[in-house]
Amino acid sequence: MPDAEELITEAVAAARGTDVRLAERQLDRLVVGAGAPDVDAVLLRRLVRRFGLLAARGWQPVDLARIVTRRLGARPARLAVDVLAAHRRDQAGPVPGWWDAQLAELGARVWWPEDGRYLPDWAGREGLDRITALRAAVDVLALAEGLPPIAVLRPPPGAATAPAAPARGRGDAASRMLERVRALLAKAESTTFPAEAEALTGKAQELIARHSVDQALLSAGADRDDQPGGVRLSTDPPYAGAKALLVQEVAAANRCEAVWSDDLGFTTVLGWPADLEAVELLYTSLLVQATAAMLRGRGERQRRTAGRRTRGYDESFLNAFALRIGERLRAATEDADRRAAETAGPDRLLPVLAARSEAVRERLDTLFPGVTRHRLSVRDAEGWHSGTSAADRASLDPGPPARSARQVPGRRR
Repeated sequence: MPDAEELITEAVAAARGTDVRLAERQLDRLVVGAGAPDVDAVLLRRLVRRFGLLAARGWQPVDLARIVTRRLGARPARLAVDVLAAHRRDQAGPVPGWWDAQLAELGARVWWPEDGRYLPDWAGREGLDRITALRAAVDVLALAEGLPPIAVLRPPPGAATAPAAPARGRGDAASRMLERVRALLAKAESTTFPAEAEALTGKAQELIARHSVDQALLSAGADRDDQPGGVRLSTDPPYAGAKALLVQEVAAANRCEAVWSDDLGFTTVLGWPADLEAVELLYTSLLVQATAAMLRGRGERQRRTAGRRTRGYDESFLNAFALRIGERLRAATEDADRRAAETAGPDRLLPVLAARSEAVRERLDTLFPGVTRHRLSVRDAEGWHSGTSAADRASLDPGPPARSARQVPGRRR
């Protein structure tokens, strides 16, 4: 009779295939073909080992939780978080602080008393029978075994010789600035007046741009070995392309580069630590604001057209919003750079900014040598114009005219 390892291997292979009946037969064999504690312990070990391999191939805890949620749902994602906790428990080498911070954010902890009892204990917590719990575990393992390597943005656990990742945010001044930005963006999200939201967001970008310049000048005057880092931001459906465009526009306004991995549901942003933190804050807030503006625009359209709604309208609205917001954010950054150059002197500031931008581009070329560009298509002119208007109502600086709605390049893997 096959042992637990063989049964699990066959069940995972069937789960990765297209024959549903074969997958169910292999799952039945897994239930009855070996002692339950043996199967459960081996299955958890296989999951932990696979997650460890994925960590070395660029997958961070939040990435794994996100992809399992995206592909399999919330319940298997909770199982994946438990596997991450077991993987952390078993680490003998160094574990970076950012890894533990992500685990804490996910609520990962080893709550079960012994690995041989994990799966039945998890099934009890979830209110599942044994075969359903086994199916969830096999599905998570099958998904994990099929995930490709991705860019290694930070040294994973055990990478003792890897260079340390740049610190996020430095000192009390940075913390105070970020708190001010968060407060401004919170007000922008909560107001029902689009003009006020735009003004508050513009002010937040001004603060961010000034802080970025300050960080650049401080780094230029110190002997540092930092290199640009990276973060991954979720760009899941619906309207994944519009979300990726919004990330790209916010990134470009903050001296970062962005690459969309549409099949994996995220966009990778590369840049310097302070700029990356700004992109995360702005993207999260602007996505809330863009969605609220889209819903208002959709409601007005439905009242005019007797309830008619099209996906093309929503997507065109969000694409136009992203592009116009990007123009305004870049205008705020350029204005902050101009004023900083007047104070510090262009001969001092401009070479520093140019060197930092070049370092980010080099990082992009190293991590994503095969990146391509892809063009947006506009399917609803009314949605495009409404989105542009929503993003342009209270511009602090009118800025240049909006770009062509039909030929907008964007990086894509």
